Amino acid sequence: MNLHQFRFVQEAVRRNLNLTETAKALHTSQPGISKAILELEGELGIDIFARHGKRLKRITEPGQQVLSAIEIIMREVGNLKRIGEEYSQQDAGTLSIATTHTQARYVLPGPVAALRKRHPKVAISLHQGTPEQVAQMLIDETAEVGLATESLSDFEALVTLPCYDWQHVVVLPLNHPLAAHERLNLEQLAQEPLISYHPSFTGRTRVDQAFATRGLKPNIVLEAIDSDVIKTYVRLGLGVGIVAEMAVRDDPACAPGGDLVTRPAGQLFGNNVARLAFKRGAYLRNFVYGFAELLSDRLTRDLITRALQGDAESYEL
Repeated sequence: MNLHQFRFVQEAVRRNLNLTETAKALHTSQPGISKAILELEGELGIDIFARHGKRLKRITEPGQQVLSAIEIIMREVGNLKRIGEEYSQQDAGTLSIATTHTQARYVLPGPVAALRKRHPKVAISLHQGTPEQVAQMLIDETAEVGLATESLSDFEALVTLPCYDWQHVVVLPLNHPLAAHERLNLEQLAQEPLISYHPSFTGRTRVDQAFATRGLKPNIVLEAIDSDVIKTYVRLGLGVGIVAEMAVRDDPACAPGGDLVTRPAGQLFGNNVARLAFKRGAYLRNFVYGFAELLSDRLTRDLITRALQGDAESYEL
């Protein structure tokens, strides 16, 4: 048996057992993949896949165990490559970060700039997507580090650590009647057209839960993934905005003399926790630990190492 066979099995599962798509992804031929998988099954003495004619239909029970073993083998092969890269290049290479738009726009610039200053030979590759896409990029090893608020802890293949807490704020035009109130309540907001994040982004789940708990139905008239887009439509008078606090912190439009007013909403929607994620069992290069420490003083090399090794107590602080 060989790594090519393992890679073919792994990719076939990722491509929903479609060997045509598997062959395209691996830049090889479909008959070659079929033959390699059959040879592996013959050597193991089991069927990894149940078939209908030449098509793969499902993973068999022993096939599930084989797939788990292959995932471990391929992960460790990747770790071997990273060890070689670290000791041959030291503080050089590429750090791939998967994150959402809000984190990329408002949180990461400072830590990324500091990392580049500390390690000038390290290039940064940013991949933006939904929290679910962030998780999948980590699982597929497209990225080494993931950062998001929603969903990352739902994936068994990932280790996640709390990075920092944040709250929502309400954004209003200067002349809006609610701007006269220093503190708002959910009943007031439920009577307004609201503009906020798409349900899978930036703590929107907590917003929906808060209204539902009070038996209120918010009138969401526009959803976006970009905080600046939300603020633009608030400015145009389409509704009241609910955004992450980091999206207004350094915005002149939300400062005294600007054309927008902000009001705290932590008392309404509670704390959100941004989480840093890694693929379980991954080998991290030195500058990856350095980046995590720049991102949050909660994150230390020892804490991350213990989490990657399966110390459940280290997952929460």
